[in-house]
Amino acid sequence: MNRIMNNTLCRILIALMIWTPFQMAQAGMISTEQVTSTAHHGDRTTLLNMLSRADVASQLQVLGINPAQAKDRVQAMSDQEIAALANRLESLPAGASDGGAVLLIIVIVAAVWWYMYKR
Repeated sequence: MNRIMNNTLCRILIALMIWTPFQMAQAGMISTEQVTSTAHHGDRTTLLNMLSRADVASQLQVLGINPAQAKDRVQAMSDQEIAALANRLESLPAGASDGGAVLLIIVIVAAVWWYMYKR
């Protein structure tokens, strides 16, 4: 009984392996232009996605810039301008502030507290 099940299972697995589609990998050389166009296209997409965010669009409107017009301007930019803008945005700090203002407020509050209550 056990031998019959093993043979049946092996035949099923063999049949499944034959029916399984195989994909052949292909490797080849790509040109520098293909790599740079893909990178610039990704930068342009990233910038357009950033302009689509609600907080960015509201800030643009506060500054007097129409978000749709800003997207059109990004579409009209050259690849070099897109790369420079993307690099500039990547180098900016990720937070709203660096904490210097918060530290200054804490020091001022501590000095006032010390002056008023420890005097």
